[in-house]
Amino acid sequence: MPPRRPNTGAGGGGTSSAAPPRKVPLRSLLRAASVACGVQFGWALQLSLLTPYVQELGIPHAFASLVWLCGPLSGLLVQPLVGHLSDRIAPANSPLGRRRPFIAAGAASIAFSVLTVGFSADLGRLFGDNIVPGSTRFGAIIVYLIGFWLLDVGNNATQGPCRAFLADLTENDPRRTRIANAYFSLFMALGNILGYATGAYNGWYKIFPFTITESCSVSCANLKSAFLLDIIILAITTYVSVVTVQDNPTFGSDEAAPPSSHEEEAFLFELFGSFKYFTMPVWMVLIVTSLTWIGWFPFILFDTDWMGREIYRGSPEIVADTQKYHDGVRMGSFGLMLNSVVLGITSIGMEKLCRKWGAGLVWGVSNIIMALCFVAMLIITYVAQNLDYGPSGAPPTGIVAASLIVFTILGAPLSVTYSIPYAMAASRVENLGLGQGLAMGILNLSIVIPQIIVSLGSGPWDQLFGGGNAPSFWVAAAASFVGGLVAILGLPRARLGPKKKTTQR
Repeated sequence: MPPRRPNTGAGGGGTSSAAPPRKVPLRSLLRAASVACGVQFGWALQLSLLTPYVQELGIPHAFASLVWLCGPLSGLLVQPLVGHLSDRIAPANSPLGRRRPFIAAGAASIAFSVLTVGFSADLGRLFGDNIVPGSTRFGAIIVYLIGFWLLDVGNNATQGPCRAFLADLTENDPRRTRIANAYFSLFMALGNILGYATGAYNGWYKIFPFTITESCSVSCANLKSAFLLDIIILAITTYVSVVTVQDNPTFGSDEAAPPSSHEEEAFLFELFGSFKYFTMPVWMVLIVTSLTWIGWFPFILFDTDWMGREIYRGSPEIVADTQKYHDGVRMGSFGLMLNSVVLGITSIGMEKLCRKWGAGLVWGVSNIIMALCFVAMLIITYVAQNLDYGPSGAPPTGIVAASLIVFTILGAPLSVTYSIPYAMAASRVENLGLGQGLAMGILNLSIVIPQIIVSLGSGPWDQLFGGGNAPSFWVAAAASFVGGLVAILGLPRARLGPKKKTTQR
């Protein structure tokens, strides 16, 4: 059997007449979740601008998805490992408690990484890159890949402990867990809005003129400036989460105790060995999570690229078409900003939706909405390919509007993806007696493994059908639809929280 937390009471007896401990105020949960804004600000820039940027450096579209492979590969080990290590720290032995040291270290890694990515073209020039338009900049690509890898390590090292920190503070109370994850999703939405709005604006180089260099054009300078803003936002939100919120002294102190000799086992053995204790509800959460992310990852990889290529008919590889491509990328960033507004609004009502319909039904319906949106993108692609854009080459207003509507609607299911799976994993794995850090690491496996599959397969898959992004979106639509059906049938009106023996009011 997996280790169970002992029942503790005053003096070590089974019962205590002492008053129940005071719950952590909701305002503290709000502050603890605020770091998601800073992390997501950079993530939004990464999602909207880096796939187009890496193609500017000379990596072909067919191989652009492989660049993203480093993210899930690092997440495969980093987030479970960090969660495992934070579970083992006794709060009394660390001035910042169990989770906050990892949150602070992850934020510092993100700050260093975005500087590396933003200045990759300049650093590549120092390594002898040819800055002729259309040439492949091997030095910049190497620097970019190093920064990109470290960025994903920082993201994974930060988000897992953040989720576990919230679970510690809520003591896995079902309602408070949903509220905490809704706060986290709300701050992610705010970070997305700020990040995508930053990516959609093309005048940052005027505010930060020093970012334009011989090797860094206007689009590159805008990217560099956006990452400098990211560091400021990240520093502020990390301070609020790490310094102004204290660990919950009444929860998890026993799980952080040093392990006994028979519990000293290799981390990976413990991680994968825990699978044998999983019940069917746990497996269903992991299966639906995997299908959901097979649906999301093609969109995450190619959303703004799709807008630049399929809708605006631009190309980062052809000098004459780069302006149209960048116009499409900025319009895609604007669509993702609208997406984030809906994500934030939906997050506010997530608790009520789950109480009324059940978390499993909400999750399943959101996945089916995802599938319909991806099908709509395929229809828009077909219509755009068969339309005459006229002498200006600009896409018709109706096509652009339809694309923006689809991006906006997808904010609702994205809010579900950012909240319900984590709340379900926290409660169901908690019933097995595993630590919250390890719980988030286990859920992360069901996210990064699909990402690895999509990263390896989406480029060749698209090329097999003549290039473009449509083949990957077909896969995304099918996976989302199947995931929705599994959630509705396998997680009907699922309860978010462990069963409690007693209820304290």
